[in-house]
Amino acid sequence: MTVQSHSPDGGEKTLAFIGCGNMGSAILSGLLDATRTQAGKINHFIISTKTAASAERLRTQYAEDASRVTIAHDSNLRAMREADIILLACKPFLAKGILSAPGVGEALSGKLVISIMAGMTPTDILDCMSDGDRENVKIVRAMPNVAARLRQSMTIVELPERKPLEEELVEIVTWVFEVIGKVKLLSADLFDVGTMLVGAGIGVLTVPLEGLLDGCVVEGLRRAEALEMAAQTLSGMAALLKEGSHPAVLRENISSPRGCTIQGVMTVERAGARATFADAVINGTRHLKGDR
Repeated sequence: MTVQSHSPDGGEKTLAFIGCGNMGSAILSGLLDATRTQAGKINHFIISTKTAASAERLRTQYAEDASRVTIAHDSNLRAMREADIILLACKPFLAKGILSAPGVGEALSGKLVISIMAGMTPTDILDCMSDGDRENVKIVRAMPNVAARLRQSMTIVELPERKPLEEELVEIVTWVFEVIGKVKLLSADLFDVGTMLVGAGIGVLTVPLEGLLDGCVVEGLRRAEALEMAAQTLSGMAALLKEGSHPAVLRENISSPRGCTIQGVMTVERAGARATFADAVINGTRHLKGDR
């Protein structure tokens, strides 16, 4: 794997993906779509996968963009050396083995490193490195969600506070995630709860959604029809919330006396649904924090 190196000061930049599973692929797809017809801040991509099978799958998936995407397996160090910006998109439990490899610290020195590894702080990442000038590695934490594939992600970003990034790098980080959706900057102490909300929230919310669908099937609707209607209903609710409607006000406005809405609301309230979902966020956040 050989890619022409692109200097941070030379215009076109190269982004290396270390790992490219579901989330990494969603981000890459969004970036490729955004830069297919006009140049962006990053125009070349290197993908390093754990297995040859993953590399082959990605070559097939991104065959249309083969001139801009170089894919190889087990080439983490070379990818880090040849890229200007590194995106750590591997599973967190693999981070130690990847980052402690000889030469990695030196390869990352002075470069922008963006991590989407849930639960790993910048300090955790630096502690994994065994060589190089760790103080000179510029680490940004980010957490997008799977809607990045449709360029509808809500991504939270934690910028370094002790050594603020240069404005150019802040713009690059923001651009990377704005091309796949919306971006919200959060401080380090709020990053884990933000991760739980935007990253895991979609998974958690599928539970009540499936409950609604089950109820519809019991009452005679086909599941596919119910899902189609539910998806549009959720899209409409999201639009109202974005417009500024408060959930409680929205609920009150459609809860007519003796109506079906208030009957449904009372049913889930009696079951403790509100507290259960609050606990889901709290427990998920504490799980991310671990011993911190």
